[in-house]
Amino acid sequence: MDRALYVAMTGAIQTLRTQTANSHNLANASTVGFRAELIANTPQAVAGAGLPTRVNALAGGIGWDARSGALQQTGRDLDVAFAEDVWLAVQAPDGSEAYTKAGDLQIDVVGQLRTGAGHAVLGDGGPLAIPPHAQLLIGGDGTVSVVPQGNGANTLVAVGRLRTVVARPDQLERGGDGLMRARPGVSLATAPGTVLISGALESSNVSLPEAMVNMIALARQFELQTKLMRTVEQNDEAATSLLRMG
Repeated sequence: MDRALYVAMTGAIQTLRTQTANSHNLANASTVGFRAELIANTPQAVAGAGLPTRVNALAGGIGWDARSGALQQTGRDLDVAFAEDVWLAVQAPDGSEAYTKAGDLQIDVVGQLRTGAGHAVLGDGGPLAIPPHAQLLIGGDGTVSVVPQGNGANTLVAVGRLRTVVARPDQLERGGDGLMRARPGVSLATAPGTVLISGALESSNVSLPEAMVNMIALARQFELQTKLMRTVEQNDEAATSLLRMG
């Protein structure tokens, strides 16, 4: 009875945490370049003297879904979709270098190139700034070129190159801000050759049907765990009543 109570109690808590992660995935089903978070439950014995019968359920992240999202053609000059295992380098809020698949680029009021989430896009020499222009093109190798204002359409000037790196899923870890970072001790190489498709975006890899099924399954699992706790409570009351009668 004691063991059942601990399994049900900790299982219910971890189910809520798993539901939170699943809800986060659902909320980002339309976020450009988003990678779904993966969660799994494992049993864990409670450490300490006198606690051999207690077992906790522990929900832990087991990484993120490395599958690519679908490509969507937009025709917008600042939209780019990256090749498999190619990531765009951006400046994280803490100033460090981080990586993303979000290719919905924008130019802010001071001419700095940013992602749709507001992160500064890095070039080979730091944050990439775009001068006033009449037209902008991003080549397949990440080179950003513009037609300066007042010049003809055949006058292209390269203003920088997007910093892109090659990284396998096991070389990256997700941060609390949703950006990817290189694992400790891992050095990422610059991506060579054709690294992106211009005028397209990679959608989130969250499967809506799968996430909805998970949400329903987790809700039923939580209900089962709370029922088990009530059953243990009822059995405890019945045992106490029998002892009193005796």
